[in-house]
Amino acid sequence: MRTAKVEDVNYRLLAAQAEGLLSGHRNRISNAANLSALIFQALPEVNWVGFYFEVSGVLMLGPFQGNPACVEIEIGAGVCGTAAQSGASQRVDDVHAFEGHIACDTASEAELVVPLFKNGRLLGVLDIDSPRRGRFSAADEAGVTRLAEIYLDSID
Repeated sequence: MRTAKVEDVNYRLLAAQAEGLLSGHRNRISNAANLSALIFQALPEVNWVGFYFEVSGVLMLGPFQGNPACVEIEIGAGVCGTAAQSGASQRVDDVHAFEGHIACDTASEAELVVPLFKNGRLLGVLDIDSPRRGRFSAADEAGVTRLAEIYLDSID
């Protein structure tokens, strides 16, 4: 089913699908589960898509698609923790070159993490891994950032 090429991803269409899928439901867990599934099916060359939510000062595993993952990540640690702490998206071409990378899935080679803030408060991160180094482009980062915004607008 996932035979599209990286350059074929239509983020405008994917955003419209996300808006339709998440409209009318305000539950953050349910919407995160559905958005994870949508992104995982739509993006080629990814092996993990999911959410980590801030709970008592750490990032805790939320809904995801892919292999089992790390359950808890310290804020400031790894790519996800860095995105959460800095408030800036992290697009990493080679995770093995990222100081402090946490290898939850040894097949992952590249990672894109978008921090999620709602009303000025850290909610968590949207994390996408790929088994191909250099997988994520600036267009991917912009497209996934838009999907994260749609998610944030869909929840209370």
